[in-house]
Amino acid sequence: MAGPWKDARGIIVTTTPTIEGQPIQQYLGIVTGEVIVGANIFRDLFANIRDIVGGRSGSYERILAKAREQAIQELQAECGARGGNAVVGVDLDYEVIGDTGSMLMVSASGTAVRI
Repeated sequence: MAGPWKDARGIIVTTTPTIEGQPIQQYLGIVTGEVIVGANIFRDLFANIRDIVGGRSGSYERILAKAREQAIQELQAECGARGGNAVVGVDLDYEVIGDTGSMLMVSASGTAVRI
């Protein structure tokens, strides 16, 4: 994230520990959002072919972007439920899970605050 991002409810999300010009009034605790997506066999096949010839996998990029957006939305919802209006220090993680590595987990975590 290049800078603070705000959702429709006005909850700011940023990777920085503070928001310039917005002093933190109250810390409300750690909030998280997790999304697990399954890989599609046909999408995997075409992604592997693209990897072999050196192209980018647009289908995987779209899935990652959507999963990241959903994880951030969950993070914001939890922040709002705690009475916060911003999440600072956000960290995004990506993990391959499952016996065959066929699932991808995107998790977002940060500190809910009131500014």
